[in-house]
Amino acid sequence: MRTLRPPLASLLLLGMALAQRQVAVQEGPLYRTEGSHVTLWCKVSGYQGPAEQNFQWSIYLPSAPEREVQIVSTVDPSFPYAIYTQRVRSRGIYVERVQGDAVLLHITELQDRDAGEYECHTPNTDERYFGSYSAKMNLVVIPDSLRVTAVPQTLNKVERDSLELKCEVSKSTAQHSHVSIAWYRQRGSEAPVEVISLSRDFVLRAGSAYAQRQATGDVRLDKVGETTSKLTIYNLHPSDQGEFYCEAAEWIQDPDKSWYAMTRKRSQGAIINVQATDKEFSVRLETEKRTYIVGEPVEFRCILEAQNVPDRYFSISWAFNSSLIASLGPNAVPVLNNEFAQREALGQLKVAKESDNVFVLKIYRLRLEDSGKYNCRVTEREKTVMGDFIDKESKRPKNIPITVLPLKAGFAVTAISRTPGVTYNESFDLQCIIKPHYPSWVPVSVTWRFQPAGSTEFHDLVTFTRDGGVQWGDRYTGFRTRTAIEKAESSNNVRLSISRASDTEAGKYQCVAELWRKNYNSSWTRLADRTSNLLEIRVLRPVTKLQVSKSKRSITLVENRPIPLNCSVKSQTSPDSHFAVLWYVHKPSDADGKLILKTTHSSAFEYGTYAEEEGLRGRLLFERSASGGLFSLTVQRAEVRDSGSYYCHVEEWLLSPNHAWYKLAEEVSGRTEVTVKQPDNRLQVNQTHRNITVLENQWVTLECLVSSRTSPSSQLSVEWYVWRPGHPEKEAVVRLSRQSTLRYGDLAALGDLRSRLHLESPSPGLYLLSIQNATVRDSGAYDCRVEEWLLDPSDRWYKRSEDLSGLITLTVKQPDPTLQVDTATANLTVQEKESFPLDCSILSRSSPESHFAVTWYNLRTKEAGGHTEEAEEEEEEREAVLSVGPDAVFSPEAGRWEGRLRFQRLSAVLFRLTVLQAGSADTGNYSCRVEEWLADPNGVWYRLAEEESGTVAVHVQDAGSTLQSVICSNDALFYFVFFYPFPIFGILIITILLVRFKSRNSSKNSEGKNGVPLLWIKEPHLNYSPTCLEPPVLSIHPGTID
Repeated sequence: MRTLRPPLASLLLLGMALAQRQVAVQEGPLYRTEGSHVTLWCKVSGYQGPAEQNFQWSIYLPSAPEREVQIVSTVDPSFPYAIYTQRVRSRGIYVERVQGDAVLLHITELQDRDAGEYECHTPNTDERYFGSYSAKMNLVVIPDSLRVTAVPQTLNKVERDSLELKCEVSKSTAQHSHVSIAWYRQRGSEAPVEVISLSRDFVLRAGSAYAQRQATGDVRLDKVGETTSKLTIYNLHPSDQGEFYCEAAEWIQDPDKSWYAMTRKRSQGAIINVQATDKEFSVRLETEKRTYIVGEPVEFRCILEAQNVPDRYFSISWAFNSSLIASLGPNAVPVLNNEFAQREALGQLKVAKESDNVFVLKIYRLRLEDSGKYNCRVTEREKTVMGDFIDKESKRPKNIPITVLPLKAGFAVTAISRTPGVTYNESFDLQCIIKPHYPSWVPVSVTWRFQPAGSTEFHDLVTFTRDGGVQWGDRYTGFRTRTAIEKAESSNNVRLSISRASDTEAGKYQCVAELWRKNYNSSWTRLADRTSNLLEIRVLRPVTKLQVSKSKRSITLVENRPIPLNCSVKSQTSPDSHFAVLWYVHKPSDADGKLILKTTHSSAFEYGTYAEEEGLRGRLLFERSASGGLFSLTVQRAEVRDSGSYYCHVEEWLLSPNHAWYKLAEEVSGRTEVTVKQPDNRLQVNQTHRNITVLENQWVTLECLVSSRTSPSSQLSVEWYVWRPGHPEKEAVVRLSRQSTLRYGDLAALGDLRSRLHLESPSPGLYLLSIQNATVRDSGAYDCRVEEWLLDPSDRWYKRSEDLSGLITLTVKQPDPTLQVDTATANLTVQEKESFPLDCSILSRSSPESHFAVTWYNLRTKEAGGHTEEAEEEEEEREAVLSVGPDAVFSPEAGRWEGRLRFQRLSAVLFRLTVLQAGSADTGNYSCRVEEWLADPNGVWYRLAEEESGTVAVHVQDAGSTLQSVICSNDALFYFVFFYPFPIFGILIITILLVRFKSRNSSKNSEGKNGVPLLWIKEPHLNYSPTCLEPPVLSIHPGTID
């Protein structure tokens, strides 16, 4: 089905039919044989428009079942596709119109490629699409497998002999089918005569010429094999002479349960000659009646009854009052005498051979002198060896006398009517009665004359001529389409019937009759004429019954909703009434209503000035209900300015018999008060205030939730703002427009914030703003402003309302420093030239991503310059031994340390500096200072905290000193060696175990994070090995370690 939905397509519903269009085709699937002539019917019902509908046939081939291939159309010669064009032009495929709404598709020679799904489509003539406009069926083409064979032969038989003929019929059709067999006899160009047949239902039936002989058993049809049947005729008659052949048809049952002969074939014939044994014959003469009137026709039939007439020779002669009229020899060529030859030349007489045994004499117009006796004589003739004919036996029947009476010329004419007063569209009859009642063959002409109302002249309307023809007058051509003239069969009375009367048929009528006689020279003589009385016919318009609903109502609706307006016709004068509907609106500021739309009685639309001025054309929808009495006007997408008082003005129109529309009546409906207002604001955004605190470099999501909105079809725009500390005004961060266009504010555009923002709406009304890798600068009070936009009836978007969310206070802070370095003190005594380690252990750190800068210091006593009391106090000076930055860059080494330092990173939180080749100058206190560095989200490193470890007292002994002398010479060392080690070693073992445990966990978290070690970096100028037993040579140069 095809549909139509342009902006104003619904306006076409005016005049919607009570019935529904329905297209029907022959039910499928149909099985037909290749090469046969196929017909498919299609008809349409429930339509509107002209009585003659158009049809279009298409096919969907099995190779492309979705593709339509056009075949033939009753309206468009260019409709067929190229593959069917030649067949359509040569009428190999054509459409036969059975009726105005029914056709037959003919395929004269079915081809294998014609198989497929056929579609019959009827172009729309209705005022709107309602119903089905096409139907489909399947056609299956199967091979023609029927074979009919018989032995061609010539048999000479004698009367009363027996005859046997055989016929073989076979088929190999896969579908279930039946076969019928029939035997025929044919003589020359005569029509074949059925002998006997076996129907598809296995019913044996003889033809009318052989029914009696089949009942007595003289004619039989027997099946003598799987595919062979035998015809047997006992007691042959001379009339059995001719060509015998058998004909078979293959039948298949269609889906409608009817049987169809797919193919029909005949065998070769057998020539049968039957020699008659009886030469007797008889003759009889027949005619219809014995009394005639001048001008009437008469026919005499001379019937010959004999056996084997075609093989015998007879001559016929006709006589009138014992005088020869005409004769026919064996060659059937008539020879007439002088008088009758003239009448035969004028077409007034005919002598002919109707069949082998029937001869006819026909006089078309009898004269008075044709009264008398008529007879025929039949003589059998024999042909000699030389080819001459000699007469043998001759016979004639009894004479038939006829009487021809003269025609009376006195008659009277009367015009009558039973309906002198009629209403529009009614019918009336006028009778012209002629007395006495002449037979229909009597040449009488009757003319109806008409004087229109208000005129003084008569004009010929129509004439029933003397030869039976109808001749219309030139003055009133409109009468011809609605007037019928009829002559009675038994008389010359003429009836004039006028249908669908109108004011043009109102006036005076009379009829004139003329009696004629046709002369021998084919000229005509008027014998008499008579004029009838006058008949006056009055034609009145119908009384209106139009009533329109006067009910009032009020409508209040929201903008952008449709305004439904109804106009109901409660009663109408005629079921065929058409209505023109005019829609008006009255505003308080106007004196009169303004025209919105007018639909004429012919379904045409005219927009009023109000519709043009207010731009309503695209918003009007007009409909007519199926019942036909309810009209609806819908103003779509109502605006506030559409408020007002609406009403309709209905005009009733009728079609006159002259096919001219006239307005019969008009009425105004009740009013509908319409008030249009804007929709109420229902926009609400969540006002909850929240505080969010996150660490730097984390992700944070801010939520903006629209809890309600004015319309589900509205569009929302969302804009995020932030008040940052130290800024007097809030700044725009990002805006998502109603068209889903993202635009960043100045704040986001200036910094790196733009690349870290992510705005999404996972569900309607929920908007999430995510800040990736938050920084301290992102701190502030955030809120969102939501604008709701609505589409007005003119398809323009306007902002209906806006609302702010609650504040979300976001605090982004750096992580709290938790750096802790081992502050335990230690004493270390080494021999000169030995190496000693200086460990720097980090007990805790603020973040697994932390980097560390480590610096080792040497604190040693500075020699005094004098012997004052103040100078006697020892001074310490601080010397940086080695610095390793957070980026693993080593500081330049001091002169005396050059080549004697080895740096090791034993874990992420344990650093060791080993001093090689210790000397006495290395004696002193050593410590390490650790700085913790973190990278902000922008990748900029900053120092978070610093801590200093406890001191390690290192004493380097000379190579000549003994251990005993050293210990004994120093009381503190004595106590340190023999008293303090025990508790210190216990505490140290516990501490080392704890540090080792934490350092292992920390190294697992920090080493290799993001694929880059923090400080475990290859130093190109520092050679060391934590497992080497011998101290390596330390050579440190300034520069960055790659």
